[in-house]
Amino acid sequence: MAKDKASKKSTFDVQALWQMLRVGAPSLSPDGAQVVAGVTQYSMDSNKSQSSLYLLSTFGGEPRRLTSAGDKDGAPQWSPAGDQIAFIAKREQEGRKDEEAQLYLIAPDGGEARRIVDVATGVESFKWFPDGRRIACISWVWPELKGNKAQAQAMAAFKARKETGYVTSETFYRYWDHQIPMGRVAHLLIVDVRSGKVQDLFEGTDFELGRADPDATSFDISPDGRRIVFAYDPALEKKVGNNFALAEVELKSRTFRTLLQDQAWTFQAPRYSHAGQHLAFLASHQGLKHTMPSQLAILDTHGRWAAVSEHWDREVTAPLQWADDDASLLFCAEEKGRRHLWRFALPIDGALPQAQIEFEGGHAASFAAAAGVIVVNHDSVRFPARLSVLDEQQVPQRIETFNDELLAAFELPAAEELFFKGAQGDSVQMWLSMPPGFDAKKKYPLMHVIHGGPHTAAGDVWHWRWNAQLFAAEGYVVANVNYHGSSSFGHAFLDSITHRWGELELQDIEAATDYLLKKPWADKQRVFATGGSYGGFMVAWMNGHVEPGRYQAYVCHAGCYDWQAMFADDAYTWHAKELGANYWDDPAKIAAQSPHSFAQHMHTPTLVIHGAQDFRVPDAQGLAYYNTLKARGVDARLLWFPDENHWVLKPQNSRLWYGEFFDWLKKYDSQADKPKARRSKEAKRKKS
Repeated sequence: MAKDKASKKSTFDVQALWQMLRVGAPSLSPDGAQVVAGVTQYSMDSNKSQSSLYLLSTFGGEPRRLTSAGDKDGAPQWSPAGDQIAFIAKREQEGRKDEEAQLYLIAPDGGEARRIVDVATGVESFKWFPDGRRIACISWVWPELKGNKAQAQAMAAFKARKETGYVTSETFYRYWDHQIPMGRVAHLLIVDVRSGKVQDLFEGTDFELGRADPDATSFDISPDGRRIVFAYDPALEKKVGNNFALAEVELKSRTFRTLLQDQAWTFQAPRYSHAGQHLAFLASHQGLKHTMPSQLAILDTHGRWAAVSEHWDREVTAPLQWADDDASLLFCAEEKGRRHLWRFALPIDGALPQAQIEFEGGHAASFAAAAGVIVVNHDSVRFPARLSVLDEQQVPQRIETFNDELLAAFELPAAEELFFKGAQGDSVQMWLSMPPGFDAKKKYPLMHVIHGGPHTAAGDVWHWRWNAQLFAAEGYVVANVNYHGSSSFGHAFLDSITHRWGELELQDIEAATDYLLKKPWADKQRVFATGGSYGGFMVAWMNGHVEPGRYQAYVCHAGCYDWQAMFADDAYTWHAKELGANYWDDPAKIAAQSPHSFAQHMHTPTLVIHGAQDFRVPDAQGLAYYNTLKARGVDARLLWFPDENHWVLKPQNSRLWYGEFFDWLKKYDSQADKPKARRSKEAKRKKS
């Protein structure tokens, strides 16, 4: 960390980024007095992480570390009586080391955690039953087998095999960075906490949970503990983009019934009301368009349902949580580049539904509510995740200071929000992060950081991989444009790019550049564009469409380059919905939206970064882009990770990523220290 003479603060760098503690989602005790959360710490030296559980009081005070024996203790949940905390971990206990993640219990006043059960196929997510005697959890099992013993034998045989081939006839067989477990599906298990007895609720049926990383929002347990509702894909052929239905099982008889199924709608994230008279869930009208937002919907005991937020032009996200009186629900939703916690009052006795912000982001990542208390995990461009409790006036009060001492050493300016006229004359949002000690009388280089998605948004958020503060600390004015297609600005804005990717987004980025270059502090000879995933697509698109010289260099991380070859990705059944056709039906339409079709116009130097474990944008995309640039005589550099996925998750790889990133831009920055000189200065500084 170098000292900034003007501010007398240290320069924020990648080392500091990885020293920070990462706070997980909170769970509240039933009386609302205590919070438990997982906290992860990384070591740059060991290149590893360790996660522990911490206990915090909602009244303030020092957090207490609850676990330390495991490496990956996480996903804690209080028992209904408040006398136990269940969590997921891989540990060594009683002479046995967990090969798969298991369920553990620990008392909130400390002591040794105990393994509840040994599930051969492991545990991924869970929920307590209201009586506190049982836990429902998700595990990937062989559906044709019966009993935990048979599953254990199959798992042992699978691990002992010498073959490494993955064999499948499934349409949906990989997701992001991992294969769907071969021959296995996600089932709900019921675990008796005291005896450790396990029952596979779906055994002998065709039911399974979704294959796209199902979690605890996929199901819910009724208040009386007699029924479980879950979302599932009723189609025989499982694939990305299928519509989900809701089913309910009566536990005593194991009788299943479908609650809701509609070819035009997809239903997700069911949640029983406290009285058990209503079921809240997410509903998206896919029959209208694949980009339709998830709406808050309610089902009553008579089988009638309605999308109660249909006139509220925002996307509702899971989890849903009923208020104590069942008159409203809490959930998170985006609005203009921010993510708030909302309270949605239901239309009772003829009243209109109303949505109001319960906690204003920044970025409200997760929350928990109990006994009238609400705790929120939130972050901002100025700080990583924090835990705050809302008081009676809904004013957030911090209950931890995990990263405060480290953050105090740096000047971390707030992001500036502004709007400019973009494509189609629409107002487009941009966030600017200024370098520490910014002086409007000086000249600064500009850096676009183009977000992925495309249906996501940049905003007032702390990003561990594309950190605006770290970019700004290197002297750049960092611009994050929420181009057409971005989320949080209404459905029409999000859907506007469908079947014509690249067109409106480029107009927005170019309009933003024009806007910024009019500023007296903007250096026209030092303009750069970077992006990852869809942002990487945009950078490659720009290289084929923008006049050479306007941008001095590009950085393309995990970027989509050739939409026909992209059919090797994990979401290939989604392409026709976004692009307007399959490549064999209308190759011209696909080519018109594909950067590779414009390779003859590419002249701007580009750093290409990709990971071999990326199944969303396979690494052949980055390699093809890099090879094309080299074949055309365009200066290019490749950073390829054999062990990283769509993101860069290992500390030392992240350090390399940022080092190559900045060195590449400095190479084409006429006013910057060149990489060799820069590294020499850093070495001298470390010695001193």
